Amino acid sequence: MTHEVREPSDARLALYRDLKDSARRRRAELGEGVFVVEGRLALEAALTSSYSLLSVLALERRLDVLSGLRIPEGVPVLVASDEVMRTVTGFDVHRGLLALASRPTPTGPDELLARQPASPVVVVEGINDQENLGSIFRNAAAFGAGAIFLDPTSSDPLYRRTVRVSLGLVLRVPFARLVPWPATLDLLRNEGFVLLALSPRAQAEPIAPVAHELKEERVALVVGAEGPGLSASVLGQCRAVRVPMAPGADSLNVAAATAVALHRFSRV
Repeated sequence: MTHEVREPSDARLALYRDLKDSARRRRAELGEGVFVVEGRLALEAALTSSYSLLSVLALERRLDVLSGLRIPEGVPVLVASDEVMRTVTGFDVHRGLLALASRPTPTGPDELLARQPASPVVVVEGINDQENLGSIFRNAAAFGAGAIFLDPTSSDPLYRRTVRVSLGLVLRVPFARLVPWPATLDLLRNEGFVLLALSPRAQAEPIAPVAHELKEERVALVVGAEGPGLSASVLGQCRAVRVPMAPGADSLNVAAATAVALHRFSRV
């Protein structure tokens, strides 16, 4: 690492403050047009993505985690003690590494659909658990999904925990919001996508034969939040499919179910 390592100024630290306070973080990040990347793996993904890195903040005892990373020239590398890091962020940064990156201008669904390959896409409704959303993005990357579309109520894909849980892969899978919801599902249908809703209901079709039937079709896998699942208005627009399970198990975690479904339709 050839970058000069220096103590951060108050102005630099200000953008890293209050990461534990989600409401305050949200206001600050949107106001400044930034988001936080946590951990080496997520930073590696950021460095090979289209997102612009603004600065890196590392614990002085963990500077070794920056070894081998190709941080662009001109990106400040800041060093802080455990106490300063904890005071600034509001929590213990166990991985010892944070970075700030620029938020891009949101991509519209029409633009994203225009460049979609034949691979499946994922549509999420009401996913507010950041770890579930991060896992869904990680699964999407693993099985070659072309994009993820989010309803207006789903969590911010660039939330720190989501980026971390996805191992930074949220920065490689393109995403867009579908607004108004659920009327914009017609955009996918008009582009030739078959809408498949993942549901544990007994009347839903087993996914394996449906995947065989639709192996040449463009498929959009639609998933809902833990507990409530998909809304009736969304289910009414989709063909419902289920992952068969052993007796006594009523459902899968939404991220796990998405992984199983993506594996069935993957063209990797």
